Amino acid sequence: MSEPEDSDQRRLARNLSELLQEVRVAQNGVQVLFGFLLSLAFTERYAQAGGFLHHVHVVTVLLAAGAVALLIAPAAWHRLLFRRGMREVIVRGTSVLAVLGLVLLAAAMTGTVLMIAYLVFGGVPAAVLSAATALVFLLLWFVIPLWLRLFR
Repeated sequence: MSEPEDSDQRRLARNLSELLQEVRVAQNGVQVLFGFLLSLAFTERYAQAGGFLHHVHVVTVLLAAGAVALLIAPAAWHRLLFRRGMREVIVRGTSVLAVLGLVLLAAAMTGTVLMIAYLVFGGVPAAVLSAATALVFLLLWFVIPLWLRLFR
């Protein structure tokens, strides 16, 4: 009887370790993006930009901040709850947080492309480029993996 329980605990430990490794990759990217977005507000070009760009910037900063919170949460959960017999709760909860963090990261990246393309090319090309960016994230990060999960 202890054999399955022991293997379940090993599986949960492995899943948790893999999850923490995965979010480390995303954490670095979103933290760099967040720093870039914060510094953007102090540029001369940004000061001259119109209200639309300022609104997109604030929304994008909030999306990036949300992504930072969600992608760092698994490390915090692990630190506060490990050795409490709660591995399953940690793995399930932080998996959801990580996916939500990736959703917000994709939205923040799309908003960043929108801002830059808007400054460089104007409205319509910016809309096309940001829509294409969103589509790439949607396909690579969500649609293809979910399709493989369902049909393989």
